[in-house]
Amino acid sequence: MAYTKFDLTGKTVLVTGGTRGLGRGMAEGLAQAGAKVVIAGSSEAVFRTAEEMKRDGLDVAAVQVDLSKRDQVEPAFRKALELLGGKIDILLNDAGVQRRNMPENFTDEDWYFVLEVNLNAVFKLCKLAGNEMLKAGHGKIINMASMLSYFGGHTVPAYAASKGGVAQLTKALSNDWAGRNIQVNAIAPGYMATEMNTALVNDKTRNAEILGRIPAGRWGNEEDMKGLAIFLASEASDYITGAVIPIDGGYLAK
Repeated sequence: MAYTKFDLTGKTVLVTGGTRGLGRGMAEGLAQAGAKVVIAGSSEAVFRTAEEMKRDGLDVAAVQVDLSKRDQVEPAFRKALELLGGKIDILLNDAGVQRRNMPENFTDEDWYFVLEVNLNAVFKLCKLAGNEMLKAGHGKIINMASMLSYFGGHTVPAYAASKGGVAQLTKALSNDWAGRNIQVNAIAPGYMATEMNTALVNDKTRNAEILGRIPAGRWGNEEDMKGLAIFLASEASDYITGAVIPIDGGYLAK
């Protein structure tokens, strides 16, 4: 008999940051596993991405939202909920932003912008989705942590603070909701060859340092994210909650 607990047929999912990179890869993977997916993005490109996925036979719709604007978050969630038929089984918070500067020169504007998108909007969406899931009696929330949930990094104080916050928020929500059949976990990607890391990839010295610590010997990509996202969204992970799980090619182990 086939093992079916990874099947997401009939499940509904909201993925933020689903326009490109890791978010798009995970949204695609969840849809390939059978889910109906709404992707949220900050530009009109999110609609083109949804159309591309539809042409591949996937059940995907889109909403546009600027998560740095607090007054846009709930209306976008309500629109996504409507597109999902009035229920949400899975929330995947992937949207994230980055600003780089030495701490002594880091502007207040950049600090608040990063925290608004990477942490405040994550909590707001968890709260909105959590209320729907509590009514339904089940749910899965997957947040996006980072290697900087463990380390401090360089020239990214706001990003490090936000991703440390995401890891702790994930655990706090799990403590309060696990007994009510909502599993809350986080994925901590390692060094991924995405647009956000272009500066690191192009820095020959840092690139060599990073690759030298990754036992797998390469940067990760969106395909590497799909399996864990499907697992955490599925019944196969019903007894896993409050975890922050790295996908890093062995980086943390070295």
